[in-house]
Amino acid sequence: MKTAFYYTDAYVDFDYGPLHPLKVIRLKLAYDLIQAYGLLSLPSVHFFPTEKATDEDVATFHSEKYLSVMKEANDGHAQSHAYAYGLGPGDNPVFPGVYDWSLWVTGATIQAVDFVADGQGEIAFNIAGGLHHAQHSRASGFCYVNDAVVGILRLLKKGKRVFYLDLDAHHGDGVQAAFYQTDQVMTVSLHETGHTLFPGCGFEHEIGEGKGKGYSVNLPLPPYTDDETYLWAFEKVVPRLLEAFRPDILVTQLGVDSFANDPLTNLNISIFGFEKVVRRIKDLSRKWVALGGGGYEIWNVARAWTLAWAVMNDVELSEELPEGFLEKAGRLGIHEKKLRGASSKPASENQRREIRSETERVVSYIEKTVFPLVLP
Repeated sequence: MKTAFYYTDAYVDFDYGPLHPLKVIRLKLAYDLIQAYGLLSLPSVHFFPTEKATDEDVATFHSEKYLSVMKEANDGHAQSHAYAYGLGPGDNPVFPGVYDWSLWVTGATIQAVDFVADGQGEIAFNIAGGLHHAQHSRASGFCYVNDAVVGILRLLKKGKRVFYLDLDAHHGDGVQAAFYQTDQVMTVSLHETGHTLFPGCGFEHEIGEGKGKGYSVNLPLPPYTDDETYLWAFEKVVPRLLEAFRPDILVTQLGVDSFANDPLTNLNISIFGFEKVVRRIKDLSRKWVALGGGGYEIWNVARAWTLAWAVMNDVELSEELPEGFLEKAGRLGIHEKKLRGASSKPASENQRREIRSETERVVSYIEKTVFPLVLP
């Protein structure tokens, strides 16, 4: 098995701002931990410096007008008309190099899909990718260019059927919207319900339209859903859909803002639950392009994506963090010494029953409404 990992220190040249929850330094921290464990020097691993996408690459999904506004904003100043395209103070700030940042992120996703689709290897991981909220003509949810959509469109052009699985706590709305009317891509998103979290969509009744009916699948989860219920829902839905759809390539978004201590979300997943899901994905897929995603407690990001990369390469990691990494992490105020440390928070028995009941209702809806449309 051959795997590929993509990274460049150019990422840390960009900054959403001191008060913004998305800290680009999390990518550097994850890379440093992965490297410290020796996971980039394995015989089967190919490390590739990220290459920027081109204007033509991102134009395969985004509108010409939107991209022109993005280019105008690349100097760090927003024109008055930029607000109509989602750019400005708040979630999607205009910072120096905002368009270049988007090209770097998307470039790594393009490299990853080419690596797998062209038969160079079986698994590729772009930790910077998974910016799944960006729309055709609008920035949204910290996302400017939807690298996942650009990558999937590239796979479709190569004649591939694609299964997109999104584990971020936020619904993968931009990807769903892009493929809502096609049966060549199945999108499945497990996320906190839109009743309590941005972007306020991703309900179970959103199942696609026209040829795409049944090919958009959503599992909206109640706040405080824990490992047990999350894994149960995953097992009830995802393996059966994968088996029925028989994709050429699986694309996953591995956001870790579902963790119990993430500051922006309300799910109750632990790093142990995340690791189990990643292992199941590895069992279920032959060709796999993995993207990063959300995660606003940067220590969660480093640990979880290091574990994910280890799983992708069939490596068991020591609990003790490498000493050299601890010195670097200490300079960022991180002093924990164990790889697996984030547990879920205990919930009351009544709360657990209510969460499980609601999740069972959603799964039952999918079984009764979606399965008959797509299962043989």
